[in-house]
Amino acid sequence: MRALTFHGTQDVRVDTHPDPEIVNPRDAIIQITSTAICGSDLHLYDGVIPAVMKGDILGHEFMGRVIETGPHSTLRKGQRVVVPFTISCGSCFFCGQQQFSACDNSNPVEKRDMSEQLYGTPMSGLFGYSHLTGGYPGGQAEYVRVPYSDVGPIVIEDDSLDDDKVLFLSDILPTGWMAAENAEITNGDTVAVWGAGPVGLFAAQSALLMGAHKVIVIDHYPNRLKLAKGLGCDVINFRESNVREALMEMTGGIGPDAVIDAVGMESHGFSFDNMMDIAKQTVGIGADRASALKQAILAVRKGGRVSIPGVYGGMTDKFPLGALMEKGLSVKAGQTHTQKYMELLLGMITDGKIDTTFLISHRLPLEQAAEGYRNFKSKQDEFTKVILKPGMGA
Repeated sequence: MRALTFHGTQDVRVDTHPDPEIVNPRDAIIQITSTAICGSDLHLYDGVIPAVMKGDILGHEFMGRVIETGPHSTLRKGQRVVVPFTISCGSCFFCGQQQFSACDNSNPVEKRDMSEQLYGTPMSGLFGYSHLTGGYPGGQAEYVRVPYSDVGPIVIEDDSLDDDKVLFLSDILPTGWMAAENAEITNGDTVAVWGAGPVGLFAAQSALLMGAHKVIVIDHYPNRLKLAKGLGCDVINFRESNVREALMEMTGGIGPDAVIDAVGMESHGFSFDNMMDIAKQTVGIGADRASALKQAILAVRKGGRVSIPGVYGGMTDKFPLGALMEKGLSVKAGQTHTQKYMELLLGMITDGKIDTTFLISHRLPLEQAAEGYRNFKSKQDEFTKVILKPGMGA
């Protein structure tokens, strides 16, 4: 089969690999019909996520048709499914708490030590990411093996629902929803979202659905800010305004009730701390550029809530721990418990309450995936979301 393969920093290529096979009784094999490039794929592309190896197949947002099942899979051949990016056993303590991204069994034994040494406990398995998360082949391919296929893949019964409408159930829509949920939004809240990428836009959309009175989105790409305005959000261009001063002015001098960092470990901007972080990240000292998160912590009101869906992989310097404590802030973060939200969000899509298609800018054949990565990285204002179609002619 053909699959998008990691060869090194900013070097990905579509190569030929052996077709996947059933390994365990709960496995299923999916023929991919649509797969997306995620903002967190760019962290792999940029070489800032540890333990990504040459030859790894990338991609964790995908859907397709079931073509083969193990004897204990609950899926049937021919079913159309969206697959969550988190791999979860469904039976451990954490899955029992619906904390699927904390699954204790999906990261293979031989891989667990790496994340345990870095984070204190082993991470769960994720598709197409790092060997910290199991090193599972991803879905930017013609076919993929889905372990624990009886836990999570959601069957799309209605063939009239285009892939574009449901594909993002695999990651970014539940991630945006959980980000807003973690911000504990109540009616009338003002919420500030850093980052108008796909997760930030879905977090903003979710916050409005949860009753936020005002959502303010912060970015510097005009087209992405235009998309945020289209959702009914206010916007701040951080190239043109002092973000904290603007937020204070927009909130009567109090600050937002809740803030969401949808940027993660590769913040942009020319603040002194971010420029120092960029220099350290370039030479491999200090993995995370957390400028957006630091700004969010300083901007939120006293007693406010901080939600972090943006991906961080290691350590960061000059973290405002004092502000966190002295302002009495609450913080929630984490990889998304995708399986927990898929059915709810599918219902909201079919009811017309959520539109998932507005941010798609490009649809490309799988063979043009490297070009998709290059442009998604370098032309972020134009390339807001790239969908790869293995069956599309070049």
